[in-house]
Amino acid sequence: MSKDNPDLLKLALVQMAPVWLDRIKTLEKVIGFVVQATAENCRLAVFGEALVPGYPFWVERTDGARFNSAVQKNMYAWYLQQAVQIEAGDLDKLCKICAEKKIAVYLGCIERAADRGGHSLYCSLVFIDDAGKIASVHRKLMPTYEERLVWAQGDGNGLQVHKHGAFTLGGLNCWENWMPLLRTALYALGEDLHIAVWPGSERNTFDITRFIAKEARSFVISVSGLMRAADISPAIPHFEPIRQGFSGPAADGGSCLAGPDGEWIIAPVTGGEKLIVAEIDHAAVRRERQNFDPAGHYSRPDITQLTVDRRRQNLVKFIDG
Repeated sequence: MSKDNPDLLKLALVQMAPVWLDRIKTLEKVIGFVVQATAENCRLAVFGEALVPGYPFWVERTDGARFNSAVQKNMYAWYLQQAVQIEAGDLDKLCKICAEKKIAVYLGCIERAADRGGHSLYCSLVFIDDAGKIASVHRKLMPTYEERLVWAQGDGNGLQVHKHGAFTLGGLNCWENWMPLLRTALYALGEDLHIAVWPGSERNTFDITRFIAKEARSFVISVSGLMRAADISPAIPHFEPIRQGFSGPAADGGSCLAGPDGEWIIAPVTGGEKLIVAEIDHAAVRRERQNFDPAGHYSRPDITQLTVDRRRQNLVKFIDG
């Protein structure tokens, strides 16, 4: 936010590769980019889907649907061990940096959820505000295709928005952005800066980023990661067959930013790690909402309404005493 103009927000799209399947080293790299973003006077930094500790690229390269496969069991066990446990304090250092630097962060991570027994994994989008508080954890509602072999289904608890200066932020993971009712839920909460996170590749971000911007009359950030054969460490189980399955990059970026008129502010960027900085003006949202506001004057709640269950879903309710 600018002291001279509170409508302005400077932000960073962080396109980076994880230290694949290494939570600690990847978080160190994330913190480095956050510090770099604050040096550019950014007040918001956004990272790609499943970045910590990384997207499960091994599944499609190692016969991932084979039942009772020792390879898949070994890889899952490693993934589980490297996943983020929020309750154990895995994000505490990042939260402290956010508070010190007064910057908010959206981070895609693989969450090992204690409230679901601690042995299932969720593709979660975590929002850390500029006071260093974890304000929401959105667990991806519908993993896509082979992701369902690794990730569990989330719930509606994370369908939240957050005020940040003049803007109201909300976010979704990857192909959730194609789900119209999820977008509608965020629009109804007043979202005007939409965060879409992806594992990578321009094919994911090119069409939908501008489409959501035009539909919502909002700014839309799409942030993608990177993944190349060279990013696979020999320390990872089944290193050789996974690496041999790469004929080129598995994820090549594609991070971009569209304005509320549906036009590019930053067209998709591919090819390498980058800190992409932009400044946006909330006045542009207000101008575009004049003729179309999807949750306001151009909606008909007397005819169609959406019900959203935001309760965190658990298997057991204990009654003690």
